[in-house]
Amino acid sequence: MDITSRIKAQLAAAPVVLFMKGTPDFPQCGFSAQTVGALRACGADFQHINIFEDPELREALKIHSSWPTYPQLYLNGELLGGCDIALEMYRSGELKQVLEKAGAVKA
Repeated sequence: MDITSRIKAQLAAAPVVLFMKGTPDFPQCGFSAQTVGALRACGADFQHINIFEDPELREALKIHSSWPTYPQLYLNGELLGGCDIALEMYRSGELKQVLEKAGAVKA
């Protein structure tokens, strides 16, 4: 499977996908940690992909998304943004709303 197909498959695997540095329990950068914190505070069920485990993916995703940094948060296959956008949405209450609409908030 080529890298573009792998990215599409990963995005299709769950309503909320976070491409991050490290894992939710062991984030390897502060921005990834903050984004995970916002998702967890909303009660979100999300898939994560550690970009450090796949250098080809790490580079290809920047091109796919036209977003040069990590983390990258996707909702229903569409890029929401990085840490700053996720935190802004969290603070305004919008993040929880879009997660609920996508069915990604635990009951």
